[in-house]
Amino acid sequence: MNAKHLMVITCTLLGHWISAQNFKGQVFNQKNNVPVQEAHILLNNKPVGHSDADGYFEITLPVKGADLTISHIGYESVEKRVTPQKKVESFYLKEAPISISGVIVSGNSKMDPVFTLETNDYVKKIVQPRNVADLFTDVNGFALIKRGNYAIDPSFRASQYEQLNVQFDGGTKAMHACPNRMDPITTHVIPEEIEKIEIIKGPYTVRYGATFGGIVNLVTTIPDASDYGLHGSVHGGYESNGGSLVSMARLQQATEKYDIMGNIGFRDFGNYEDGDGIEIPSSFRSLDYGLKAGYNFTPNQRLQAHWRQSFGRDVLHAGLPMDTDLDDSSILSLDYRLTGLKGMLKTIDAKLYYSYVDHIMSNANRPSFMMTDAVSKINATTAGGKIEFKLKPSEKTMFFTGLDAMHIARDGNRTRIIQSSMMEFTDKVWQDSYINDLGLFAEGKYNLTQNTILTAGLRYDLVVSEIRDPEADFAALYPDLDKRNEHNLSSTVSLKYVPNNQFIMELAYGRGVRSANMIERVINHFTVGQDSYEYIGNPNLDAEVNNQFEIGFSGRLPLSQNSTDHFNYSSSFYYSFYDNYIVAVIDESQTRKFMPTSEPVNPKVFRNLNKAYKTGFEISAGVDFLNDFNFTSELAYVYAKNKDLNESLPLVPPLTTSFKFGFEKEKFWVNATYRITSKQDNISLSFGETTTPGYEVMDLRLGVVPFKNLTLGVAALNVFDETYYNHLNFSFNNQADFTRTPINDPGRNLTAFVQYKF
Repeated sequence: MNAKHLMVITCTLLGHWISAQNFKGQVFNQKNNVPVQEAHILLNNKPVGHSDADGYFEITLPVKGADLTISHIGYESVEKRVTPQKKVESFYLKEAPISISGVIVSGNSKMDPVFTLETNDYVKKIVQPRNVADLFTDVNGFALIKRGNYAIDPSFRASQYEQLNVQFDGGTKAMHACPNRMDPITTHVIPEEIEKIEIIKGPYTVRYGATFGGIVNLVTTIPDASDYGLHGSVHGGYESNGGSLVSMARLQQATEKYDIMGNIGFRDFGNYEDGDGIEIPSSFRSLDYGLKAGYNFTPNQRLQAHWRQSFGRDVLHAGLPMDTDLDDSSILSLDYRLTGLKGMLKTIDAKLYYSYVDHIMSNANRPSFMMTDAVSKINATTAGGKIEFKLKPSEKTMFFTGLDAMHIARDGNRTRIIQSSMMEFTDKVWQDSYINDLGLFAEGKYNLTQNTILTAGLRYDLVVSEIRDPEADFAALYPDLDKRNEHNLSSTVSLKYVPNNQFIMELAYGRGVRSANMIERVINHFTVGQDSYEYIGNPNLDAEVNNQFEIGFSGRLPLSQNSTDHFNYSSSFYYSFYDNYIVAVIDESQTRKFMPTSEPVNPKVFRNLNKAYKTGFEISAGVDFLNDFNFTSELAYVYAKNKDLNESLPLVPPLTTSFKFGFEKEKFWVNATYRITSKQDNISLSFGETTTPGYEVMDLRLGVVPFKNLTLGVAALNVFDETYYNHLNFSFNNQADFTRTPINDPGRNLTAFVQYKF
C-alpha cells in the first residue's frame, strides 16, 4: 500500500474517532469525592477504556444508548443505561473490602507489566469439559505438548516446562513428581475453578519469581461484593468422543467480614478416536475438591487460606512408557494483604504455600511387562513464600521490593522384576535431590510524562542444589558431587506509552535467567524425552539466559458514532538471543544402562549451547460490528535456531492462523473458530523430530441462557473429522498396537454443557 494512502486512511480514522465521542463521565470515590483513576469502562459488557488521572472518560454511544458498567478493584461496580449527551455525568463508586485473588494483571493499563494478556472468555462461554491446558488452545502464540489426554503442558513461543513460570493465584506452585511429566501443574487444578488466565509474554517483570520465557498465572475464583449471601453453582458436561463425563459443584457464603467457598469436581474421560476412527489409549479419572476462606480484619486488611486436593487414577499415557496408577496432590496456601497505609509504604502482600505430590506409575498394561515388571513410587514437595512491599516515594514514582523463596525436593525409586529370573532391581529415580531458590527483587515505575511510564527491575537469585543419595554410576560420572551454589542476576527495562484509552505502545528488554531443572540435573539413564534415548543429567550445567527484546502496539478505533462498533488490533514482534541454552546431546562415550543391546545404544547427556536465538511475532485484528457481531483474525509465528548444531531448537510450533466469528447477546451466543496450522519442516534432528504436515480444523460453539441462572451449551469440535497431529505431540511409546509415530488428536467431538447458579 502506498504510504500516502496509508496516511490518508489513518488521518481519516483518527479524525472520525476524535469527533465521534459523544458521552463524557467522571468517576469519584463515594466516600471522599476523590476522582478514581483507571476505572474500567464497559459498554454492553465490552471494555472500551479507562478513566484518566482526574476520573474523566470519553466514549462513543449509539443513538439509542447502551448499558454502561464502571468497575475498579476495591469498589463495587456501577451499572446504568446511558444515552448520548453533552454534559459530564458523575458516577460514584462505593468502596468494597479488599480481596486477594492472586492477580498479576489488574486491568490498569498504566500499572500492569508490559506485554500482558488476559483471557477469560471461557468463564462465561464454556460449553465443553476440558483439561486446564486446553484453555490455552485459542490463545494466540500458545501450543500444547500432548502425551495423551491428561498430561498436557502449554508451550508459548517455543518456551515450555520450567522455561515458563506457571503458577496459580499469584505465586502458588506445585511441581510434578514424575520425570516424564505425567503430572504437570495443569493437572492439579480443574478448569471450572479458573476465573481467568494472565500471561506476561516475556521476562518483563522480576516480581513473580525467576522468569525465563514468560509468566502464566491461573487465577481461581473468589467471591466479591456482588456475591454477598449464600450462592452456589453446579456444572455438568459430556463429550461424545470417548463418552467423557464431567461434573462440579460449588457453594459459597460471603459477607463484608468473611467469605468461604468449597467445590468438588469429578472427571471420567474415556479413550478417544482420531479422524480415522482409531482408538487412542488416553482414559483417566480424577476427583478434586477445594476449600477457600477469607477474613477481613478491617476494610484494608485480609487473610485468606486455600486448601485443595486432587486424586488421579488409572491414567493412560499414549506417548509415555508407563501409565499412572495413582497421582495424588495436596496444596495449601496462605495469603495476607494490608493496604491503605499512610506515608511512603502503601501496601504489604505476603504468601506462603506448600504442595505435596504422591505418584505411582507402572507398565502393567504395556508390552514390556512380559519381560520386566516395573513400578515407580515417587514424590515431590514444593514449598515457598513471598513478601512484597509497595512504596510510593513521590506522585510520579511507584516502587515494589521484597523477597521470595521456593524449595523443590524429589525422591523415590523404580522397582524392576525380571520376569524370566524373578530377579529384583531398584533404581534411584531422583537420587534424593533438592533445589532451593531465594530471590531478592526491586522494581520501580516512573511517570516520565502523564502518558509515558518507565519500568525498571533487578532481581538476584541464590540457587542451592544437592544430590543427597546418588546412584553409584552417576557418582562415578561426576566424582565432585557436592552442594552447589549459583548466583543469577535478572533484569528488565520497559517503556509504555498510553496517550489515551484507545492506543498503547510498548517497548521492552528483559534478561531472564533459569537454572537447570531437576530432570536436567539428576536424571540417570531414564527415557524422559520424546524419543527412545536414555537421558543422563548434568549437575554442572550453567543457567540459561534469555535476552529478549520486544515492541508492540494495540488499540481500538470506533467505526461509527451511532453504535459501539470498533476496529481492534494488536501486534508483538520479539527477538531473543540465548546464552547457555540447555539441550540433550548424544554422547558416544556413554552406553545404554538398561537393556544395553537395544537401540539407540548411546544415551543423551544434557549440555549447554553457546549460540542459539529465537524470533517471531503475534498479530491480531478484528472488528465488533452491528453491536452484537465480531470477527477476529490471529497469526502467530516463531523461528528458533541452534547455531551450534545448525538446526532448529526443539519443540518449535509451526505458523498458526485462526479466524473467529461470533454473535453475542446477553442470553445467546454462537461462535466459529477456523484454525490453519502450517507444515513444520524446520526441525531438530538431534531431538528426534520429524516433519509435520499442516492441517485445518473448525470448531462451532453455541450457548443460551433460557432463563435466569441456567446456562446451556453445545459444541462440535473438529467438525470435518480431520485426522491430524500437532508438531509438539509425543509419539506412541511402548504400545502394543502402535508403532513409534506421533499421536493423533481427537476426531469429531460433540459436547454438551449445563450450568446452574443459585
